[in-house]
Amino acid sequence: MNDFLESFSVAFLLTIARYFVIAGIFFLVFYLLFPKSLLRNKIQSRLAGKLDFIREMLHSSISSAMLALTAIIALSDGLRPYTLIYTDIQEYPLIWVPVSLLLSLLVHDAYFYWMHRILHHKSLFKLTHLVHHKSTNPSPWTSYSFHFLEAIAEGGVMIVLVFVMPLHPLTLGLFALSSFVINVYGHLGYEIMPKGFRDSFLFEIVNTSTFHNFHHLKFKGNYGLYLRVWDRWMKTEHPDYVKEYDRIQQQRFP
Repeated sequence: MNDFLESFSVAFLLTIARYFVIAGIFFLVFYLLFPKSLLRNKIQSRLAGKLDFIREMLHSSISSAMLALTAIIALSDGLRPYTLIYTDIQEYPLIWVPVSLLLSLLVHDAYFYWMHRILHHKSLFKLTHLVHHKSTNPSPWTSYSFHFLEAIAEGGVMIVLVFVMPLHPLTLGLFALSSFVINVYGHLGYEIMPKGFRDSFLFEIVNTSTFHNFHHLKFKGNYGLYLRVWDRWMKTEHPDYVKEYDRIQQQRFP
């Protein structure tokens, strides 16, 4: 029990520190230091209030504990013999670290899309996902603002990952970091994609902050996390997304 509490404490401190440091940096830049000069980048004209930020931080602190718990379970000695985790980094070519990181993000994208759609089912939405959707105008603090049951479901991807492909703890750490940075961008409330992105092939594949912001505003459609792929395949992309993205970019680059 002492070993578990020690491991959980470390995992929780790392998770909540990641939340406050990364979300805090984005919040500091976009909401405190340069809100006027970045006004053209703002997706919704109105601003969230201090009470919204406090609510999101409180829920995110609870979510951090749940995410830490699922990470401890995924890496536990009890599961280790059945997982594909390896600790000798030379066991696989070094190129496997970035490749497995990319594959992990793709698995997570599929996992998130279907989990997200399930949470929008009328029998589950009010029970769980409504907490996250109280932030109709999201900010970086929204990124972990979940009901504790949703936080467990969110963290469950880590348990899935260790069973589906060989992963080094370094890859898992990079996955946790990169997925959170992308998550913060999705909830940023500001669009920062460059002008040329709209005309590139990546626009047809990759999500933007506007994409997920539109989901918070409309409550339906745009369920994907990193990619537009699942929404386009399943015909759940909001029909006005591209028009909204073009409006923001015209606002930024008149």
